[in-house]
Amino acid sequence: MSPPPRRIDVCNGDADGLCAVVQWRQVDPAPAELVTGLKRDIELLRRVRARADDEVLVCDLSMQRNLPELLRLLDEGARVRYFDHHAVEQVPRHPRLQAWLDDSPRMCSSLLVDRFLGGRRRAWALVGAYGDNLVEVADALARQQGFDAEQRAALQRLGQAVNYNAYGDEERDVLIPPAKLYGLLLRHEDPLLLPGQEPILRDIEALREADLAQALRLGPWREHAQGRIWRLPDAAWSRRVGGSLANLLAGQRPELAHAVLRQTAAGSLVASVRAPLRSPWGAHALCRRFGGAGRAAAAGIDRLAAGELQGFVEAFEAGDWRPAPAGAGQVGAG
Repeated sequence: MSPPPRRIDVCNGDADGLCAVVQWRQVDPAPAELVTGLKRDIELLRRVRARADDEVLVCDLSMQRNLPELLRLLDEGARVRYFDHHAVEQVPRHPRLQAWLDDSPRMCSSLLVDRFLGGRRRAWALVGAYGDNLVEVADALARQQGFDAEQRAALQRLGQAVNYNAYGDEERDVLIPPAKLYGLLLRHEDPLLLPGQEPILRDIEALREADLAQALRLGPWREHAQGRIWRLPDAAWSRRVGGSLANLLAGQRPELAHAVLRQTAAGSLVASVRAPLRSPWGAHALCRRFGGAGRAAAAGIDRLAAGELQGFVEAFEAGDWRPAPAGAGQVGAG
């Protein structure tokens, strides 16, 4: 007798990825195996081995980066639902693939799942959106839902804390592995009650604030008319803080682009890039030139060789930041 089909949930370990799956599994509370990792663990589908009729849910993972493994899973007979907001050149057509993709700067994977579920776990979608630095989008949606200013601020802090916990080169860099944090999030239908019942969230928030303060004391490494660049040393705190620092700086100066560079022990650099919030387009194009990836408003480079630094700085300072072009947005549906 063949074993029964399995359910496998695969997501990025940041706020957007975890909150997308939390919404799904609170509405459909079926047993499922979770495959996740730290923020830069993107090619997660290579960890999945599926059998015929297994159900694979994928949230907040670049289809472009996972395309060969996605095709393998489909060939193995898996049925795949895919929610994502990263740019992809071409979406494969396959009878066992359903894809909800939208790469517009005002969209994230949690909001795509929220749309599919008809807002049945709207508060968790807001946590994911706030964590993904879509503050204006999340605020507008939260007001429509009736959340007051204090509640919106609490959801934003939670999203920022969950997102912050995904940054690091190894799990020992963070307070709790994203997979374990997911388990804590999943058992709370109301995220507003979570910080009072799960002390680890307060610990994450406190560590985030301390790391940000340390980074801000360094000041910008380079400044020009269109943007600022921060450069951080190789340390546990800097491995955690890169994404949060980039988001914070973008919010402080929405007319500027920002890049946070972090030294690695191997001598290369890691980069987090944010397009100006007022012109949220171009981060992905810049990072692709140096082997990176991401989306229009926010992207990154996992390995920038020391010899490429000057070229990156020149490209960043000459960045073509602009509003999203007409037609940007939904790139696939199923």
